[in-house]
Amino acid sequence: MTTKIKAILLDIDGTLTNTQKKITPRTREALLKAQEKGVVLVLASGRTATGLSAYASELDLAHHGGVLVCYNGAKSLNCQTGEVYFEQALTVEQGKRVLEHMKNFDVAPVIDHGEYMYVNDVFFSLPNQDVFPTLIIEYEGHSNNFLLCEKRDLAAFCDFPLNKILNAGDPSYLQEHWREMAAPFEGELTAMFTAPVYFEFTPLGVDKVRALKDTFAALGIDQSEVMSFGDAQNDRTMIEWAQVGVAMGNAVDEVKAVADYVTLDNDHDGIAYALEQLTPELLV
Repeated sequence: MTTKIKAILLDIDGTLTNTQKKITPRTREALLKAQEKGVVLVLASGRTATGLSAYASELDLAHHGGVLVCYNGAKSLNCQTGEVYFEQALTVEQGKRVLEHMKNFDVAPVIDHGEYMYVNDVFFSLPNQDVFPTLIIEYEGHSNNFLLCEKRDLAAFCDFPLNKILNAGDPSYLQEHWREMAAPFEGELTAMFTAPVYFEFTPLGVDKVRALKDTFAALGIDQSEVMSFGDAQNDRTMIEWAQVGVAMGNAVDEVKAVADYVTLDNDHDGIAYALEQLTPELLV
């Protein structure tokens, strides 16, 4: 490649991790080598900062000044210094309205505050999934390193701003009802799928790219020096925005359609393979 890559953006689920939610040794080694060459790694996910911490530790981001972009872009921060580059949250009033509206649907709203993830029912379950476990709330809480707490009425309980509101549900049900879920907030909030079982609300205009622009301005990295990897709908903007956008082999068609390169899937070291093919100079 003629472009010098100074930053690599990485979605987590379906991209950085395989179907067992693990970073494979080959992918980890490639990313550690890239950091040794001065590349800044950015973990960009719908997850919370707490939920990204284990992956950040495994990739030694704190030592190398890596960045976390959380909540689909509602917040970004430096792993080494803790500096927040960007943050935007739903107002208390917006959060209450969304949570009240969600009472009309067979979904499990999830919000977080401090060390807790708050839900109506920690035992909310889904039909058997190929990727996601049936006890989806337990999975979401534990994978993000939160304690779980039940509240009978989340709308009444929530008196603090929220970076996002996640709604877990059966994929077929969400596909049937997401338009009704989103309709009252059109033009006010962003609503999107982040996985077949997750439909989320974030502040209007917030996506991974909005946070990345402020982040890279602070780091002195130009858009032309960025490579991105992703697989899902919420990764599309960063795939389009980066100088080199790479879709995983398991990516949805709309992400593959806008990518510069389609690599192997997340169970076959797609990230490492793309770096070997496109930027071998980073791995020597």
